[in-house]
Amino acid sequence: MKFIETLKDGDRVADIYLCKNKTTAMTKTGKEYESIILQDKTGCLDGKIWDPGSMGIGDYETLDYVEVSGLVTNYNGALQLKVERLRKVSEGEYEPANYMPVSRFSIDEMYEELLGYIRSVQNVYIKKLLESFFVEDKEFIQTFKKRSAAKSIHHGFMGGLLEHSLSVTRLCEYLAKSYSYLNRDLLIACAMLHDVGKVPEFTDFPLNDYTDDGNLLGHIVMGSEMVSDKIRTIEGFPKHIETEIKHCILSHHGELEFGSPKKPALAEAMALSMADNLDAKLETLREVFDSKEGGDWMGYNRLFESNIKRTKI
Repeated sequence: MKFIETLKDGDRVADIYLCKNKTTAMTKTGKEYESIILQDKTGCLDGKIWDPGSMGIGDYETLDYVEVSGLVTNYNGALQLKVERLRKVSEGEYEPANYMPVSRFSIDEMYEELLGYIRSVQNVYIKKLLESFFVEDKEFIQTFKKRSAAKSIHHGFMGGLLEHSLSVTRLCEYLAKSYSYLNRDLLIACAMLHDVGKVPEFTDFPLNDYTDDGNLLGHIVMGSEMVSDKIRTIEGFPKHIETEIKHCILSHHGELEFGSPKKPALAEAMALSMADNLDAKLETLREVFDSKEGGDWMGYNRLFESNIKRTKI
């Protein structure tokens, strides 16, 4: 099959993709059209069906696998598929593994590295808390390994939560070595725990959407609650350490307008917030660079509020 990451302006497409989303809209002239998001394991592609009532467009719904034919065009700096024909396909016509976006790194190797950080923690209570999540809770571990870190923006693929958590932990390890006043055990623990609330915040692939709790509570609040629940099973867990860990989780987005109930008040919370933001933004840039071919200029990006340019190597 022709994977989405290989498509370029002017390509003709006749292949099977997952319809991740389907919406109906109206043109400025009042004509109805359908907007769809097509997905394979390499990424997503926006598609437009300008004449949904035509003979060539069959019945289909969100999360159906569909065979589409059409022309790839460049619209405002992003690729878009003008869909000319579409039909829902049956099981056996496609290989599901081709349609789930997944981390480019080994899930097992990343998880083993994460476990290595737990083994390096000296504080017995913090180590026990981390083990209660990442060693003992088999259901949590299974879901954590396959969960994405976002619906979009960054790390929006299977294994994305693990990849992001490990990257933030690596950055925090560097910061703890560089600034001796940081409490390494606390910082490493918070790096590993800061996004555990994303396990119940999102659904499994291929949907990868917000759950009801995700929409109503959000991963920051749920993560703090999950830590509280685990701590209650650890006899004698120091109250001040619990409060510090929960503060780091609750403040890791850095600003109230970014969803944090509190702004960072601990040095470790500030370090965690900066590491989290750094990894999220650099991964976003990687995904932008990987999704676009051609010139050095990537176009305006709302996250960075800038027209992004790729440097020459």
